[in-house]
Amino acid sequence: MSLHQQITADLTSAMKARDKERTSALRMVVSALKNQAIAQGDGPQGVVADDEVEKVLASEVKRRREAAAAYRDAGREGQAEAEEAEAAVYEAYLPEQLPDEELAALVDAAIAEVGAEGPGDMGQVMKAVMPNVQGRAEGSRVSALVKQRLVG
Repeated sequence: MSLHQQITADLTSAMKARDKERTSALRMVVSALKNQAIAQGDGPQGVVADDEVEKVLASEVKRRREAAAAYRDAGREGQAEAEEAEAAVYEAYLPEQLPDEELAALVDAAIAEVGAEGPGDMGQVMKAVMPNVQGRAEGSRVSALVKQRLVG
């Protein structure tokens, strides 16, 4: 069963269990996946490939985290928690994130491979690292580590 089909099946289960929060979160993802299928020319009933589903989920997680931070800054703790709960639902479908040590090793290997010597080489290092960590580490996390290694 593909990831897209799994999410659709989980939506049905959440609806039957009358789990409003999970149903709402999964409906948002199913809608985003339908939009992705339409954009690919498959129509609304098309099934999106797993790697594309992971990209959509990662994008939704990032949006929810940013929204939660904005709500928290505005003093709206309840809505921030709701956004974080949705992000947690989406994260359950994503591959496990790389541990810091593994990510650091990949970044160090890319720096050596590219021959980077300073902050000006950050783009080359990012280009070398990102295909290796796709879906297993957020770009902001990778970027911060690369910057730390090249500057410090």
